[in-house]
Amino acid sequence: MSLVIVTTTLPTEEAAELLATELVEGRFAACVQVEGPVESTYRWEGSIERAEEWICHCKTPAERRDSLMQRIKELHPYEAPEIVAVRAEAVDAAYLAWARKSLE
Repeated sequence: MSLVIVTTTLPTEEAAELLATELVEGRFAACVQVEGPVESTYRWEGSIERAEEWICHCKTPAERRDSLMQRIKELHPYEAPEIVAVRAEAVDAAYLAWARKSLE
């Protein structure tokens, strides 16, 4: 069993903090770290856009990845949100045990 880190970006610090709280309270993620602001540059509907955003790094056991990603999509204010999951290559055993226990 392993851990995944799911990242997403949100338009405001408040939105990021609300998402983090909802995901932890709902037991979709063991931990969510909010980082920002960051400046994102991307193409949207044919134009180059720049936006100030906040990043959420959500940690959950791999078997909960899909439910976490689905919940982020349900709560997200963007039409096409960035929701990216990566599997952690190595995770401290005690941290992984804590993450699993916190989601029971």
